[in-house]
Amino acid sequence: MSRPLVVSIPHRLGKDEAVRRLQSGLSRAASTLPVLSVDEERWEGDKMFFRVRALGQAASGHVEVAEDRVQVEVTLPWLLQRFAEVAQNAIRSRGQLLLTKKS
Repeated sequence: MSRPLVVSIPHRLGKDEAVRRLQSGLSRAASTLPVLSVDEERWEGDKMFFRVRALGQAASGHVEVAEDRVQVEVTLPWLLQRFAEVAQNAIRSRGQLLLTKKS
């Protein structure tokens, strides 16, 4: 089993607003990336569990929302491990866009 990929994204929205924004964020992100499809997205309180598919490979993980940060943890299959750095950067940049406070 490979080590999970962990990305922490700080925000200033508060927990409730961050959860609200994230509840539609994964499906929206998948719709803009043709190689990504969402197999499962399940919320339990402030934590979302998900399973996605990219390049025919399944990856699973969870998103934990705190008052001042969101932590994403994804376990990638060995075939996608070589794209871990690209995935980490994509998760961080999309997350920051989604969690940026609009004036």
